Amino acid sequence: MSTATITAQDINKLRQATGAGMMDCRKALTETNGDFEEAIDWLRKQGQKVAAKRSDREAKEGVVIAKTTADHKSGIVVCVACETDFVSKNADFVAFGQSIADAAVSNNVNSLEELLTAKVGNLTVAQLVDEKLAAIGEKIGVTKFERVNADYVASYIHGAYRIGVLVGLNKEAADAGKDVAMQIAALNPVAVDAASVPASVIAREKDIIVELMKQDPKMAGKPDEMIAKIAEGKMGAFFKEQTLTAQAFVKDGSKTVEQYLKDSGDVKVTEFKRVALG
Repeated sequence: MSTATITAQDINKLRQATGAGMMDCRKALTETNGDFEEAIDWLRKQGQKVAAKRSDREAKEGVVIAKTTADHKSGIVVCVACETDFVSKNADFVAFGQSIADAAVSNNVNSLEELLTAKVGNLTVAQLVDEKLAAIGEKIGVTKFERVNADYVASYIHGAYRIGVLVGLNKEAADAGKDVAMQIAALNPVAVDAASVPASVIAREKDIIVELMKQDPKMAGKPDEMIAKIAEGKMGAFFKEQTLTAQAFVKDGSKTVEQYLKDSGDVKVTEFKRVALG
């Protein structure tokens, strides 16, 4: 079995993503044969307080644009990536990102592949990207596309185009939609509620909890069945922290997001998408 070569760049990348120490990051990458995502889980299994892995770390720099159709029945969010913040903060590049988002909306685009073939004037989005690359001399690309369809879709862009959020609701509720989108931008939940958390995520979290419990001297000699049952109970804390409706509402910590939505007219979130630079 081949052993991956662990470079200083690999270690620094893991360190930046997790906040763990350099030696711990080296050990994690060595133990997982250089697999970045497995290394994050390895650190967590050692009890390190690191961020759970997310799929929204696609681009180092760029802009994220979220938009809805005029009737708020659909929304799109795109990430247009570049190499440096010097380019991403340029007004011309932001306008370029906006034009691609506009093309996605006006062409009723459903996928990244469709977006690249959509027209902006006489050119496709892919051709526009090639032109912009040639003009600025920096690698750029449309790296992420998400779409939400619902009875009402709210959109939100956080910071200097760093995070874009779409929220699908069961009814028109502009204020609630914006508040929930801001919540999602800030706390990055993994799903709407416990029932919608992917089975793979639940399995991974249980595995980490079980591993930590086995390292606890108080659990020495306890049967695996008992540990598994206790781990099941501890998943409640995970759902409370990581699912949207169970989270404490950021604008009023005395209620959950679910309670806030109920107070707002029995509003329900059908789905959401969050795209971030990182």
